[in-house]
Formats: sequence, structure tokens, C-alpha cells
Amino acid sequence: MIKPFIRYVLPVMLIVGILAFNGLPSATDPVPDADDAGLKLPEGFGALKVATLDAKARHISVTPQGEVYVKLAKPKNGKGIMVLHEGANGKATVTSGFGNYGGTGIYIKDGYLYASSNTEIFRYKLDAQNKVMDTLRPERLVTGLKAGRQHETKSLVLDNDGNIYVNIGSPLSACQVEDRGLHSPGIPGCPLLDSAGGIWQFRADKQNQTYKDGVCYATGLRNVVGLDWNQQDNQLFVMQHGRDNLNSSWPELYDVKRSAELPAECMYALKKGDNAGFPFMYYDQLQHKKIQAPEYGGDGKKEADAKYIDPAVAFPGHMAPNGLLFYTGKMFPEKYRNGAFIAFHGSWNRAPEPQKGYCVVFQPFKDGKPYGDWEIFADNFSGSAENTAKGGRNAQHRPVGLAMGADGSLYVTDDVKGTIYRIIYTKK
Repeated sequence: MIKPFIRYVLPVMLIVGILAFNGLPSATDPVPDADDAGLKLPEGFGALKVATLDAKARHISVTPQGEVYVKLAKPKNGKGIMVLHEGANGKATVTSGFGNYGGTGIYIKDGYLYASSNTEIFRYKLDAQNKVMDTLRPERLVTGLKAGRQHETKSLVLDNDGNIYVNIGSPLSACQVEDRGLHSPGIPGCPLLDSAGGIWQFRADKQNQTYKDGVCYATGLRNVVGLDWNQQDNQLFVMQHGRDNLNSSWPELYDVKRSAELPAECMYALKKGDNAGFPFMYYDQLQHKKIQAPEYGGDGKKEADAKYIDPAVAFPGHMAPNGLLFYTGKMFPEKYRNGAFIAFHGSWNRAPEPQKGYCVVFQPFKDGKPYGDWEIFADNFSGSAENTAKGGRNAQHRPVGLAMGADGSLYVTDDVKGTIYRIIYTKK
């Protein structure tokens, strides 16, 4: 038995070991699909479809052990969190599911999985393999958060000091007396800001918190879906969805083309006490100015009070930023290190102008600050321009969530078909 082993088996084992040592692919390494999953990517990158959930996949977290946790907008078969495990060639299979609530937020930090419904935040203890230990009895950390008919999702992220940050979106588009109404004025003072239209901070280790236990960390933010903690400068960054209906509410001030372009979708770097100005102003990326909202006496030219903070980056209007991720991996080239990826879900209200978004863009950073121009990184999620002609209703896929794999690959979720993408760098 010993001689055949030495003669036949041992050489094969040595060859496999040498190949693995030299960095050649193993059976578990991700392999791009022949068509790069239908995506358009920069040279040297490839993509694969990890899985398709046939559900509205929102945000996502990936562990070093290859466990993939995906939050669903609505539960599928009674499960609002799907668990997948990476297998051969980077593909993944659904292994389980739990949580009987829909929502968007999901995040892993310091041995816990945090997840949100549209009104509550929960956490689940993880074991040494980053698997949830008890799916039936999570800790309820926060309850009673406001959720209107729009902007109801609760995205979340944690800092390094045991705090949770959660978006509470405005239930109104621009705080008008008649929401989205013709010539409808703004509600004086916009009282909804006492419990919505901002980012709230809570403790990550305290159960059954309500508004009185948290603090409004930053206000004047219409709706934030994509947010992340920038480890390079230890600061919260968010992507705001800009307001709608400039033309339909104020046609004498904004023609359809101008209304399609404005206002900017803004990235903000937030500190405690910041005010981004919603609903009293918006940012005009064409004039590079903060403009007073027409509901509050603006005419499209009058500048807003200087007390409101400036955006860190201003993107074109109505592209719907739903995911934000600071890239800290080593798989991608150096230019991507510590920069920000943003998933743009895609517009619905730019007609008759072409719809925009349905892509993942990259914004370079230097020393914790935006540096240089942003660029489209991954495109063609929608399938074709014709698929987005009618407000995006025919888009094949719309990107939402972003996460980084242990190897530095980039995961992207889609909430049309529940496709999970994985983007890798293949050029060595």
C-alpha cells in the first residue's frame, strides 16, 4: 500500500500543492461567466451570477467563511433573510433563511448580524464560523421607527464605538401641504423632521430602544438608502435621494428638461449635528449651488442659507443611490483602495429625457476625502436602453446592495429578480 501511494498519489498531491501555492485557480475560486453576467466592466474585470433568489434582494453581508446574508424587501416563504454559502467556482446555494420580516438593512460587526425591518432593528449572535446561533430569538434593539407610504426602508451601519446609525426617510417628497401637489407650499417648519428626514444614532448593545433613547445624528436628509462608515477617516458617509416633482409642482419655474436633471443625488460626509437642508433647499449640480426650495420661497435661482452643509460629491439627478461601500480589499488595483462604490438603482421620473442609473459607479478617495471624478464601473444591469424607457419598469435588473468578499471581490444585489452578482479582477 505504501509504494503505490508514494508512486502515484503523492506526486499528484505535490503538483496540486505547487499549483495552489503559485496562485492558480482552485475549484473554489470564482470564475467569471462567459458573458460576464451580462455586465459591462473595465478591462481586467469579470463577473458571475452567484445565485438568483427570485425575490427583491436588498442589502447584503458576506463573511470570511463564505456565508452570504441577503435581506429581502419582502419575505419569501416566510423568510426575510436568505443565507447562501459559496461553493465551486464562486457560485452559491441557498442553505437556509430566517426572520419573518421584510426590509433593507443588514450588517455584520463584532460577532453580530444586525438587520432591520421598516420599523425595527434586530441583532443575532454569530458563532466562530459567523453563522447565526439562534434565528428564532433575536435581540430587538430599536422599535417604533416611523415608516410612511414612501421612503420607509431602514438602512443601517455601525461605527467602531458600539453605535448604530439608521436612516429614517421623509414620508413626504418635499414636505408639501399636498404631497407632490401643484403649487402646494411647504408645511411651515416641516415638523416631520422631529422623527424623520435624517440619520438617528442608537446603541448597538441596548434592547428595546425608542426615539427617546437615540439621538438625531444628522437632519435635513430626504431619504438615505446607501450608507457606510469610512474607516480611513472614521466618519459616516451617506447617499441622499434628491427630491422629485420640480416641474409638475412648479412648471413656471422648471421645464421638463431641468426637472429631469435636478436636483443632485448627493454624497454627504456627516458629523453629529449636521443639517443637509431638506426640505428647505436642494443642491443644484449644474450651478454648483445650494438653492432655496420653491415650496419655501425659492425661484430656482435664490441661494439657500449657508448654514446647510455642502455635499462631498454631487451626482446627476434621479439616479436613486441605494448602496454605498468603501473598498478596503486587495484584489482590485490600487486606484480602488479606500474609494467608494455606489449602486444606482435607476431613475423613473426623467421622461421625456433618457432614464439614468442602473449601474455601479466608483468615486476615488484620497486621505478619506473624495478625489477626482467619478466613473461608471459596472453597467448594463437594465439590459438595454429600451428596458428603461418607461420609468425603468422593464429593467431586467436594478442594483441595490454592495458588499466585499473575503478575497476582495465585489458583491452586488438586484431587487428585480434577486440576482446576486460577484465582480472579480482577473488580470494578474
